[in-house]
Amino acid sequence: MLSMFSRARRTERAAVVDAVANIQEQPSAQAEECLKLLTFNIQVGIKTTAYRQYLTKGWKHVLPHEARVRNLQEIARLVAGYDLVGLQEIDSGSLRSGFVNQVEFLAQVAGFPFWYAQLNRDLGPLAQHGNGLLSRIEPAGLEDHKLPGVIPGRGAVIARIPFAGDELVVVMLHLSLGERSRRRQLSYIAECVSHEKQVVLMGDMNTPVAELMEDSPLARLNLQAANTTTPTYPAWRPSLALDHVLVSPTINVDHHKVIDCAVSDHLPIAVEVTPAQPALACPA
Repeated sequence: MLSMFSRARRTERAAVVDAVANIQEQPSAQAEECLKLLTFNIQVGIKTTAYRQYLTKGWKHVLPHEARVRNLQEIARLVAGYDLVGLQEIDSGSLRSGFVNQVEFLAQVAGFPFWYAQLNRDLGPLAQHGNGLLSRIEPAGLEDHKLPGVIPGRGAVIARIPFAGDELVVVMLHLSLGERSRRRQLSYIAECVSHEKQVVLMGDMNTPVAELMEDSPLARLNLQAANTTTPTYPAWRPSLALDHVLVSPTINVDHHKVIDCAVSDHLPIAVEVTPAQPALACPA
């Protein structure tokens, strides 16, 4: 069985989630000076290879299918090499996923001792839509935030990870398509982390990085983009950079890669981060 975080209490702002005792015999990894992070919109385990499939295979967003399990197994192999993984567009157990919590499934297959599934759109047995966290390191704290917006259903998970004798605040989020809602959500997140020293912001942000860095509420935080140009969407012919990793000036990004894989409609982003002082490199 897994050590895991109980589902957060639903409040308007946030809920702090405490880890239960570790009941898995295999010890979790301990991060000190280097973390390998991944952010990935997995589209509830659906592989898409052409725009037309949003229509011709749209039924997969409602009904279960055998290919989804095989695709999740591919995703598990992909994420297994990382310390902390932020997932967007997960299903935490409904008809379309065969009533399987996809975050729990990935944690079991990829061997992550800690996981959390954030529920943002509860459509009962039809869909349990949200974000997910996989971790090899026991977070010092975990917060579940429901983001503001014209249409509810977006969220962020904030994890506090032991890092270089301090804490790294990792914000994993999925922003709205509409500009008005995105600005409200970014203002909310900026307020949450404005006094933090070591911050990583990562996820599907549905907007170019230049807008985030120069013309959004994030601009005042002086965050740096791990990469500004590599597109992540659509996965079969990437032309738009919608997924991003942003870090505070106290963090070095030693490696950045958009991974070419055909398991979703987005491509994942992998980064290796170390504290800015001293400059270190992740072990191979």
